[in-house]
Amino acid sequence: MFSQPRLEDRLRRNYLGLTAPALAVYLLGMLVPLIIGFYYSLTDWNGFSPQFSFIGFENYTKIFRDSRFLNSLKFTSLFVIFNTIIQNALALLFAVILDSGIKGKNIYKTILFVPGLLSPVLVGFLWSRLLGSVYPEILVSLGFSGSIKLLTNPDTVIIGLLIINNWMWIGYWMLIYLAALQAVPAELYESASIEGAGAAGQFFRITVPMIMPTITFCIVAVTLGGFQVYELIVTATGGGPGHASESFIMYIYNLAFASERAAFASANSMIYVVFLLIVAFVQLKLLNRRES
Repeated sequence: MFSQPRLEDRLRRNYLGLTAPALAVYLLGMLVPLIIGFYYSLTDWNGFSPQFSFIGFENYTKIFRDSRFLNSLKFTSLFVIFNTIIQNALALLFAVILDSGIKGKNIYKTILFVPGLLSPVLVGFLWSRLLGSVYPEILVSLGFSGSIKLLTNPDTVIIGLLIINNWMWIGYWMLIYLAALQAVPAELYESASIEGAGAAGQFFRITVPMIMPTITFCIVAVTLGGFQVYELIVTATGGGPGHASESFIMYIYNLAFASERAAFASANSMIYVVFLLIVAFVQLKLLNRRES
């Protein structure tokens, strides 16, 4: 029989052995690129030349004077806020409806989930064609004048992209919410019903508290996913019209490769990483309070 110290040492070694591969992947895939990116952000490297000079924090001082930086950050922030609210609200709504035991729910689940299996590149191209030519031709054939300009108007392009992105991903998050709903004990609803609680009362006093960890996960995941949207916008609008739908990720990519300002793009990336960490931290703090 092992003594307590020896057993603890053995468990500690086993723990380190099991976590070492994941830690190595994290260091090589996350921290090392981050350190390299910060290193180049302190230079004037164009991304191609082997020669560059150190310029300190000059790139960082230029960032907030760049109008495209501010425009892309504004667009991305608005997109993320509305996308997170709409996507989680509708996904939870559909999950509640399907959990109620309606007929043909497997068919509805399949219909809602299938778009999430498609590539964002394909979805963006498909919807740009639908909104650009297919739907307008259908309207004309039905005797209506005008055209759908959601993706070609700077004032409405964000609406079009929200429609496309939510069409694609609502079914995915709906299944996660549905799994959480089905794990809630039925006895709780039976007891609440006996005590006279209505459907709304049961939802807000039983369902929401019981699935709060899932709500936290979905809100944070959808938020961070929205901040990383790229392929969908590339094929749907190309960041246009003008730079009206240029997300921050697209802005960084264009800086690095189209404008050959890799060092400035690296500085923007560092700012973006810090911004995402702050957003995730604030969300987790607020939502974890709701869980408790």
